[in-house]
Amino acid sequence: MAMYRSIDAFLAYFEAVNRRAMRDIGALPPEADGWTPAVGEGEGAWSINKLVGHMCGSRLYFASAYLGRGWVSPPPPDVSRRELWVPALAESFERFCDLLRGTPDDWLERKVAMIDSGGALSGWRILAMMAEHDIHHRSQIDTYAGLNGWPVPQIFDRTAETIGALQAQERAKHGLAGGGHGL
Repeated sequence: MAMYRSIDAFLAYFEAVNRRAMRDIGALPPEADGWTPAVGEGEGAWSINKLVGHMCGSRLYFASAYLGRGWVSPPPPDVSRRELWVPALAESFERFCDLLRGTPDDWLERKVAMIDSGGALSGWRILAMMAEHDIHHRSQIDTYAGLNGWPVPQIFDRTAETIGALQAQERAKHGLAGGGHGL
C-alpha cells in the first residue's frame, strides 16, 4: 500500500522539505562557500558546494527513475558560488515538480526496476527515497554548520530547551506526575 495516495500530496510534502533545505542552506555564512571537511572520503569529503549540487541533481535522478526513463543523473547545476545555492535548489524543485505534476496517481504503486539489482520498488518508495536523500544531505550540511559555529535553523522554530522548559506545565495540565512520560 502506498505511503502517499496522490502525486499532489507527495509534492505538497516535498515542498516543505525543499523549503527547509533552502532556509538552512540560505542561512550559511559567506565562509561556508567552498568549505570542505578536513578528513573523510567520498561524499563525506565533499564541499558544501558539491553537496548542494548533488542534492539538486539527485532530485532529477529520482524523477527520471520514477518516470520510467531510467536511473539517469543529469549534469550538476552551477553551484560554484554561495549565491547560486538557493536558486539552484529552487530551480531543481520546480523542475522536479514540473516533471511529476500530472502523472497518474497509480504510478505510486507501479514497480520500477532498480539500477543495481534485480529488484524493483514501488513508485512511492522511490519518491520517499528521494526525500530522505535530500533530508540526509541537508542534515549533513547542518552538522557542518554546527561544527563551524555557524547558525543552524531550528527545524520547527523551537528548541529542545524551549520544549523542556514547558514540560512541568504540560504535565500539570494533563494530570501527570513528575517524570512519567504519560504514554
